[in-house]
Amino acid sequence: RGHARDYDGWRQLGLEGWSYADVLPYFKRSEGNEEYTDDYHNGEGPLKVSSTALGYPLFRSFIQAGKEAGYPYTEDFNGYQQEGIGPYQFTGSKGERFSASKSYLKPVMERDNLTVLTGAQITRIEFDGSTAKRVQYKTKEGIDTAHADGEIIVCGGAINSPQVLMHSGVGPADTLKSFGINVVHDAPGVGKNLQDHLDCTILYEVSQPVTFFRETKPWREAMSGLRYVLFGDGPATEYPTQTGAFLKSRPELEVPDLQIHFVPGLVYKHAQIPADRHGMTGHICQLRPESRGYITIRSDDPLDEPVIQPNYLVAESDRRALVEGVKIMRDIFAQQAFDSYRGPELAPGATVNTDEEIAGFVRENAETIYHPIGTCKMGTDEMAVVGADLKVHGTENLRVVDASVMPTLIGGNTNAPTIMIAEKAADMILGKPPLPAEIVPIAEDAEDGLAVA
Repeated sequence: RGHARDYDGWRQLGLEGWSYADVLPYFKRSEGNEEYTDDYHNGEGPLKVSSTALGYPLFRSFIQAGKEAGYPYTEDFNGYQQEGIGPYQFTGSKGERFSASKSYLKPVMERDNLTVLTGAQITRIEFDGSTAKRVQYKTKEGIDTAHADGEIIVCGGAINSPQVLMHSGVGPADTLKSFGINVVHDAPGVGKNLQDHLDCTILYEVSQPVTFFRETKPWREAMSGLRYVLFGDGPATEYPTQTGAFLKSRPELEVPDLQIHFVPGLVYKHAQIPADRHGMTGHICQLRPESRGYITIRSDDPLDEPVIQPNYLVAESDRRALVEGVKIMRDIFAQQAFDSYRGPELAPGATVNTDEEIAGFVRENAETIYHPIGTCKMGTDEMAVVGADLKVHGTENLRVVDASVMPTLIGGNTNAPTIMIAEKAADMILGKPPLPAEIVPIAEDAEDGLAVA
């Protein structure tokens, strides 16, 4: 979910109704947690959430190594204390992932007032004056138009939503005019403020056959697939990142700025390159980048791919955080808990030691972890695209409901927060009052600091 302070920061930007106390009820409404039902969790929501049994010994070794390195243990990253090392919860049940589609859309597909059209691409929203009235889209049959008596809700994500708005005449006026697009509303912030989580990996060889590599033999893959189809269990239901951590790159920080995922297997380039031996991987993600990128259009053709310029690592502080993250991950791998498994370091490798050398490794190897946000940000300043009600400034009957409205990147994965935004938006669209705020304690408010186990 990110850290409670992320949402309190949104409220401090002037976004009333978006503090942690305000959004927690919507996180809970979406969640069907199979293990926790407490002040932070709910067991009855449509989005199934579960924990795992840490079936591979290296998962347990990772947690023990983190403790040996001096980090606190955290049982629930979405509860009282995010900072620490511990097990992850997953958006799934019994080895099956629960996406937004599976949780929300498929159960209501038969509704008479719902039409789901796939294989279609939005080309533009059409306005009568400043009022959004129609959506033009393209299918293999050609161009068609959907008419809206009520609102139009744009949910294209941080890449497509600003693209759609700009092709519809809502965006930076100079850019739109340069492509001959009629300006409905001059919104200079559309496409700006792009933020994303950048990830780099530390890889070690493992000296014992206790990793996912043992499951890559063709006959084992076939057996795992058959077992999953017949019984719904077995290796094919194993989550690859069952343990991890939220840690600080610098001790003076108030909240963690690094997220770690541990994998008992070698993950080259997001598994695009198959592993060739037993190994283990530490994924290091910088949670709160200061670098800002942008999305823009490249022509007046809405089917042209947009320009995506993330500007990763432009800010020196982002580079420094990932360098410190590499050193932290190395320290965890060096602990006694890994002594009976740890082989040589494969990446960055023994020759990469100075901060400058590590920074070079990060620049060459860091990758997106697929969490782009912010390109239609909520706010009250001149660069804000939507208000706290998610309505697009300068227009009528138009909202954006997706990760693009986040003004700042949250300190965690973006799936659950995006679903929370949608839950909250549903009440807004229906004209319902917001759920009552829920004030719960968090570790950073405690006078005696973090709990250590």
